[in-house]
Formats: sequence, structure tokens, C-alpha cells
Amino acid sequence: MNRNQLAELVPHYVALLVVMFFLLSVVREVRPGLSFWVEVVIIFVIVVAYRAVVERLGYAPSAWQRSE
Repeated sequence: MNRNQLAELVPHYVALLVVMFFLLSVVREVRPGLSFWVEVVIIFVIVVAYRAVVERLGYAPSAWQRSE
């Protein structure tokens, strides 16, 4: 991975963290007292969904492109 690819990935990971913390805070407000493992599952779903949505919308960085 070169420096340009890394620079292209940084905004996506920052956006992923912002989305993750926002959705976790919403879930904690709606349903207080969730267990740690439920939150881990929610985080996993957010991470997988973020990448899928970004790829589907055509905004995926070149490092995420599948080599065929």
C-alpha cells in the first residue's frame, strides 16, 4: 500500500468511526443497558454495511477495489 492509497482511506475510516459512534449513541438512548456483546455485533454490522454501501455508491477507495 502506498502513501496515496493510505491518504485515500483515511477519510473513509474517520467517517466510519463517526457513523459507528453516532449509531451506538442512538441505540444506547433507545435501548439503555445493552450488553457488551450486543454492541460488538452492532459495530460489526456497521463496519460491513459501511463498506458495502460505499462500494455500491461508487465511492470506494482504490485499495478496496477487488482485483479480478
